[in-house]
Amino acid sequence: MTQSHPRISKAVIPAAGLGTRFLPATKATPKEMLPVVDKPAIQYVVEEAVSAGLDDVLMVTGRNKRPLEDHFDRNYELESALEKKGDAERLAKVQESSDLATMHYVRQGDPRGLGHAVLCAAPHVGDEPFAVLLGDDLIDPRDPLLRRMIEVQERSGGSVVALMEVAPEQIHLYGCAAVEPTADGDVVKVNGLVEKPDAADAPSNYAIIGRYVLDPHIFDILRKTEPGRGGEIQLTDALQQLAQDEKIGGPVHGVVFQGRRYDTGDRGDYLRAIVRLACEREDLGPEFRTWLRSYVTEEM
Repeated sequence: MTQSHPRISKAVIPAAGLGTRFLPATKATPKEMLPVVDKPAIQYVVEEAVSAGLDDVLMVTGRNKRPLEDHFDRNYELESALEKKGDAERLAKVQESSDLATMHYVRQGDPRGLGHAVLCAAPHVGDEPFAVLLGDDLIDPRDPLLRRMIEVQERSGGSVVALMEVAPEQIHLYGCAAVEPTADGDVVKVNGLVEKPDAADAPSNYAIIGRYVLDPHIFDILRKTEPGRGGEIQLTDALQQLAQDEKIGGPVHGVVFQGRRYDTGDRGDYLRAIVRLACEREDLGPEFRTWLRSYVTEEM
């Protein structure tokens, strides 16, 4: 008989990073608020959580991140102005972000790494499994990765990480997992993890991307985890302990993702993400694709 585990209802979105790769744009604007076509990147992430059934969202922020809270709050002056103009379409877009989910916020304070950011969520999460979504990875809504991860966690317990096969020469950019197959073709058992290994030392070419479903025992481990690579408290190091000893918080599984992922954490990939998403939009795509073909033909 399949064992049932507690239902997941909460999502945690770490958003305290400084966004130094996008300076000077992020000097006064949070990197999460940079637009991807006509929505800030962070809204795509919240929408993904909500579509997976998680409408209780905690955002872990830092200094100069107030625009994140403002974006998901009501703007009565703007709404009133749009209503008086009879601009129902734009009014609906403005109200959409404030109606998406029940939003909560906590400040990380010192930027001590992803593991520490997740630990800041402990009082809100309590003794429940929860999801973590990183804002640099946008997952196409047609590829319900998070929903699949939740299914695996609710069936098997423990924690689940999202994995993606990358070229061996790129593995040093990611956390990496040592895995073994399971009866489900897209699910693997994770036996070990290492943060950004050299290619020669990597146990596989399965990279961890920015989606996690975590057992609450991760908090106990993070409280005792010493700073690791980069002098930061690494979530990967805490997950390694869970993978080594299932008695602590159950097994660690990985869902191997082969869908559409948009990396907005790199300037080049950010531009490619905008182009890809704009091309697929019904309202923008036809005209934009025509221009793009012409540009590539004439200018390249």
